[in-house]
Amino acid sequence: MSNSRDHIRYAHPLNVSDVEMATRADTFYALLNGRRTVRSFSDRPVPREVIESCIRTAGTAPSGAHKQPWHFAAVSNQKTKKAIRKAAEAEERAFYDGRASQEWLDALQPFGTDASKPFLETAPWLIAIFARNYDLDENGVRSKNYYVPESVGIAAGMLIAALHQSGLSTLTHTPSPMGFLNDVLGRPAHERAVILLVVGHATEHALVPDIQRKDLDDIASFS
Repeated sequence: MSNSRDHIRYAHPLNVSDVEMATRADTFYALLNGRRTVRSFSDRPVPREVIESCIRTAGTAPSGAHKQPWHFAAVSNQKTKKAIRKAAEAEERAFYDGRASQEWLDALQPFGTDASKPFLETAPWLIAIFARNYDLDENGVRSKNYYVPESVGIAAGMLIAALHQSGLSTLTHTPSPMGFLNDVLGRPAHERAVILLVVGHATEHALVPDIQRKDLDDIASFS
């Protein structure tokens, strides 16, 4: 292979039998199948080192040309969380009061959501996930990134899985537009917020909608 980048020999960290492979796959499925979107968070603290490790995991995601076009802004400061909530609820009120179609509102109705987002202050951590369409070097020269939505989407999924595996609950909050996050968090204009991930422990009496996931036959085909 002709390439300017050096290569090293690869060996998967696990060397397991087919039986153990199946067991691991089933066990991980069972764990992730227990993941639910939570809207009732306690203020129980979560150590920063846990969040750091989970973000490191997200940073191992594959990306177009290995450009790693993401930034994860982790927030625990109460004043900053309050500012985020204020700005997010302003966008949410505009959404529920006219921006959203009736079809969209009808689809949300079973989940009981509204413009009030107290979890943005209650949960110990918020992680704003930003996509970067290009990078800037120390001289301000642009370097284009590739397959940015795909790359950031994969990283976000890995982050959610890592947080769940650590025993934490999450909520993928997506107020639209999310430009206020650049302002509140001081992020540059070439970054675009795509998800505001709420992270922490569910309250003891947290309730979630009684929903079912699609069967394998509905989401996959084999040939």
